Amino acid sequence: MARRIDIWKKGLVPAVLAAGVLLFNSGALAQAPPLSEATEGCLMCHEEATPGIVADWRNSLHAKTSFTMAAAAPERSRKVSSLAPEGELAEVAVGCAECHTLNPDTHKDTFNHEGFQVHIVVSPKDCAVCHARQTDEYSRNKMGNAHRILVDNPLYMTMVNAINGPPVIKDGKPVTTAADELTNAESCLACHGTEVKVNGTQVRETDFGDLEFPVLEGWPSQGVGRINPDMSAGACTACHPRHGFDMTTARKPYTCSQCHKGPDAPAYNIYSVSKHGNIQASQDKDWDYTQKPWVAGRDFNAPTCAVCHASGVEDANGNVLAESTHQMNDRLPWRLFGVIYSHPQPKEADTTVIRNKEGQPMATSLDGEWAKDFLIDEAAREERKNAMLGVCAGCHSRQWAEGHWKRMENTLQTSDAMVKAATDVMEEAWNKKYAQADNLFDESIERKWMLQWLFYANSTRKASAMAGADYGVFAGGRWDMSKNLADMAQWLETQKKSQ
Repeated sequence: MARRIDIWKKGLVPAVLAAGVLLFNSGALAQAPPLSEATEGCLMCHEEATPGIVADWRNSLHAKTSFTMAAAAPERSRKVSSLAPEGELAEVAVGCAECHTLNPDTHKDTFNHEGFQVHIVVSPKDCAVCHARQTDEYSRNKMGNAHRILVDNPLYMTMVNAINGPPVIKDGKPVTTAADELTNAESCLACHGTEVKVNGTQVRETDFGDLEFPVLEGWPSQGVGRINPDMSAGACTACHPRHGFDMTTARKPYTCSQCHKGPDAPAYNIYSVSKHGNIQASQDKDWDYTQKPWVAGRDFNAPTCAVCHASGVEDANGNVLAESTHQMNDRLPWRLFGVIYSHPQPKEADTTVIRNKEGQPMATSLDGEWAKDFLIDEAAREERKNAMLGVCAGCHSRQWAEGHWKRMENTLQTSDAMVKAATDVMEEAWNKKYAQADNLFDESIERKWMLQWLFYANSTRKASAMAGADYGVFAGGRWDMSKNLADMAQWLETQKKSQ
């Protein structure tokens, strides 16, 4: 049975508490804990075989602390959230063996490696040994379910195949074919995550002799919703790069730009041109990205993605502005991008259960009506709005923040109206057989319809939410929405005249 760490009631040695405070708050280095024999065994070979990986780990907080030391930090600064692991695991540094030999019976990629039962893919279930709360929150997050949200939605996969599948020309027209797994792995699933499967083993020649390894399909993968060989979903390393797991990297906006930069999700671009992004780029060399909690006005002067969506934030007087979370939508009332119309956030992270009134796997109908049974209600939206406004309160007055929010919600209405107009054109084209509705994404006029919501409405909504005005006007925003709509309407008129 696991035992719960309670540093105040169990009376752990005061020196351990002091070490934890120093290590986690002041940045000073306490004496590093010992390495386990298993990790020492790993390092004997991997110092030579994978020196870059070892160097990353040696510079990490994992190499410099044990669970017991981490648990000794003050509650608001504590980065572990689990019951103490059994045996020496609580007292040694978090090394190679502490991550790559956990739960071997649940990992299909476990193999015998120099006398150890090792698995290649470290999963959220492994991280949960020390970070249970964070793992649970991430599992309730759309990002953690991103693979299933895409692959198990037939409508989305129709779009994936229309984009990725090599077309075949028949009667002078391109016909969509299914995309292959390797193409999807380096495109859509690079962010959504692949499913990593074990396909036998192979013997490879190494500097240490011939060694047998499992053969992994869908690997490498660092997508946020990756399906792991232990059947867990998610990849902590999407934001916390292995093997350093650096909090600074996770908190900087460049990490989010890995997936939120293209025209379908231009959040990083918009942030970069906003006042917040300008301040971050100009001043962040003086910021402290390592503190927990993160103090507005002391550790940073403007929000990053993490400030708004994940980090625990306080003011200089110790007032909590936002609790830390790995459920990235619990400060978000509205779902803005990757959808035809904006709508309230889904109740469940696995959005494949959603059906609109026509029975389609979408949160809205083509006329914009919400699938309300699957979406959060007004009370939940108000709670999440206030959670986000709490972050804003670190720097802004309530009036400033409310004024910004009012403009943003107005933008949702006006951009949705422009999408609705484009959809009306598209539906008339389908009804009159000027385009075929069996595949909503493969014809040129359908691609223009996709531009309206997948690129231009996304940009407009995000620009309003994140104060990057030009992306809401001329850089893929309202200008492009209005021009695209005019082009679609003219195309429709031309079709009518040609009949």
